[in-house]
Amino acid sequence: MFNSTCINAGIRVLKEEAQALLDLVPTINENFAKACQIMLDTKGKVILTGVGKSGHVATKIASTLASTGTQSFFVQAGEAAHGDLGMIGPDDSVIAISNSGEGSELKVLIPILKRRQIPLIAITGNVESSLGKAANVTLSAHVQREACPLNLAPTSSSTAELAIGDALAVALIEARGFTEKDFALSHPGGALGRRLLVHCQDVMHTGSEIPVVNVKVSLKEALFEMTQKTLGFICIVDDEHKLVGVYTDGDLRRSLEKGATINSPIKDFMSSNVRGIAKQDTLAADALALMHNLKINSLVVVDDNNHPIGAFNLHDLMRAGII
Repeated sequence: MFNSTCINAGIRVLKEEAQALLDLVPTINENFAKACQIMLDTKGKVILTGVGKSGHVATKIASTLASTGTQSFFVQAGEAAHGDLGMIGPDDSVIAISNSGEGSELKVLIPILKRRQIPLIAITGNVESSLGKAANVTLSAHVQREACPLNLAPTSSSTAELAIGDALAVALIEARGFTEKDFALSHPGGALGRRLLVHCQDVMHTGSEIPVVNVKVSLKEALFEMTQKTLGFICIVDDEHKLVGVYTDGDLRRSLEKGATINSPIKDFMSSNVRGIAKQDTLAADALALMHNLKINSLVVVDDNNHPIGAFNLHDLMRAGII
């Protein structure tokens, strides 16, 4: 019985909040476009402010804007009247969020923003409120009722405010031509950042760590070098240090099947058709895709003269967080 009651309540809330958002669709009009233009024209930062639950929503919107190409941060409305207003400069714009639009903390800020001619965008559930009337542009976040059965706790209203903020952020992404790479620059520690910002040069072994021998050496010498460098393969180069082949630990089994001895020339058993080659500026994610396609575990990185300058394997990509 208890489980059924909880499930029904959860379904009801999702349906009511979803309908509340759909009811806002007709309000996305010229005012919404004007709000976007104000934000695009802002030379400084877009400042979000609010109190209570609306303040939490404002914090999230500020974070979303900041990570998608709009310089932005949150100022708590109550603190703004006690010194934090100094964070807002003449080139900034302000988005104030309030369900009622009548919060005393915001009422204190409105005349100051007007006097300083700082553009004010309001997101409110009451467009006829003091905030709604004072703003340069007012966006409605009005809902018929809260999803709370008491119609008291901010539920549908805070969801509506958040959705309007997300709509603004996405509209600005499209207006600015914001790309995946731009997003990655704001998220270098995330999976997307690693996928778009890490290159082969960032993960490869270089210098004396590269497993490499001359094409004239024996299988014994090649195996000794490969064992020392522990990458599972070795680069074979000519007298000009140009890559002419590779030899992997998998090749060893095939060599023995063909009758190789430890004194056999490595050139007789190396793979001269080297497919696992990359440039140092190749994205590590692209290198990983190449390795998957070729069903290999390692790659050689070469310069424009086909000299080996780096090498790495799947373990190096795992350590870098690419996998």
